[in-house]
Amino acid sequence: MEFIDLLRYFGALLLVLAMVGGAGLLARRFGVPGVTKAASVKRLAVVETLLIGPRQRLLILRRDNVEHLVLSGPEGASVLESGITAKNVSVP
Repeated sequence: MEFIDLLRYFGALLLVLAMVGGAGLLARRFGVPGVTKAASVKRLAVVETLLIGPRQRLLILRRDNVEHLVLSGPEGASVLESGITAKNVSVP
């Protein structure tokens, strides 16, 4: 096997990896019907989490611009407060 063949194989490998990565970025950006939605269409987000015990945590979830306070633990999840309006809080 000659050096030029090795360069050709390495170049082909890089090209295939670049094409796979580009396809992944395009799928993430524009969404794949039935698999994912585009990044700008997402309706659900985790705003903040707080660990309050070894296996319990509080989460603030935002859905359609409405926030919900959820307590999650090994026994399940409970909605503590719903319909919270977001407040602009600045941390010094």
